[in-house]
Amino acid sequence: MRITGAVLERCGAPAPYAESRPVTVGPLELDPPGEGEVLVRIEAAGLCHSDLSVVDGNRARPVPMLLGHEAAGIVEATGPGARLAAGQRVVMTFLPRCGQCAPCGTDGRLPCVVGSAANAAGTLVGGGRRLTRAGQEVHHHLGVSAFATHAVVSETSVVPVDHDVPPDVAALLGCAVLTGGGAVVNAGRPALGDRVAVVGLGGVGMAALLVAVALGHEVVGVDAVPTKLDLARELGAALAVGPQEAADQGLRAPVVIEAAGSARAFETAYALTAPGGTTVTVGLPHPDARASLSPLSLTAEARTVVGSYLGSAVPGRDIPRYVELWRAGRLPLDRLVSDRITLPDLPVALDRLASGAALRQLVMF
Repeated sequence: MRITGAVLERCGAPAPYAESRPVTVGPLELDPPGEGEVLVRIEAAGLCHSDLSVVDGNRARPVPMLLGHEAAGIVEATGPGARLAAGQRVVMTFLPRCGQCAPCGTDGRLPCVVGSAANAAGTLVGGGRRLTRAGQEVHHHLGVSAFATHAVVSETSVVPVDHDVPPDVAALLGCAVLTGGGAVVNAGRPALGDRVAVVGLGGVGMAALLVAVALGHEVVGVDAVPTKLDLARELGAALAVGPQEAADQGLRAPVVIEAAGSARAFETAYALTAPGGTTVTVGLPHPDARASLSPLSLTAEARTVVGSYLGSAVPGRDIPRYVELWRAGRLPLDRLVSDRITLPDLPVALDRLASGAALRQLVMF
């Protein structure tokens, strides 16, 4: 079938992207779903730093690639062996799981070997690609490729949700909430009454803040952008400060989430972690980035540093939990949406994201 999508033509193009135009929007051909796959009509898709990191070259991927990995939509057709039915709303997630490899048995702690290999190669988890343009294959982004009117994905890349969950909320569940909320719930595991600090208040960091507040924790938000600090206070943060102010005040927390994706933010998060506490890092800095910390403090203060990919999540288990918090009015996910855009707006939206001005910009279809 003929679809319209946003294709990354080259990695590492210079900013501003509104001028260099590494992403083009146009027609593509989408093959029908194969074994265990579904065709999804996209309703909403979020623009995330994981998209930006491919555009700017921090996370090199094969091109041309149809971008977008955080989305929600409606199943329109199913391939052989698929269990979902047409008409079902689904949340799309960027780490498919084969369910057979050893990491799939770690309760979300380690990413699936098969899914990770498919993501790196730009294929679906079952192998192969379903996208072409003028006869040339186009790679999939993280098994989803949601910056398009339709997508064919493996059933292991989607989680069904009820229709009372609107598309803009459902889309955020697939990455921002799974990653940020999971960093708190699955990796940090704060005890009842523990303070939680979040360094980096973008979409993922603010989602971590929302989940921590929903679970009754005192939350400290840390970011260099004043407007994000203002929003953090509105969303329930007991304190919201800049990195230097946090250091000057000697703030500490038993659980600190780093969600900025930079070595400096990681160092800030580690410095804010109390003795005996846990630093959880979910950001994805450049592969060459290096941070400095004191090995002595790890031992003498009984510290723990945890890496958490996709919030150490099991999507089929965790997404329903967040839906229930949203239904109860405790997780106002709509507040994470800073802009609603269309596909042609993506280059400008990438510049907004790179500047630190945006939380979640949603492409609405």
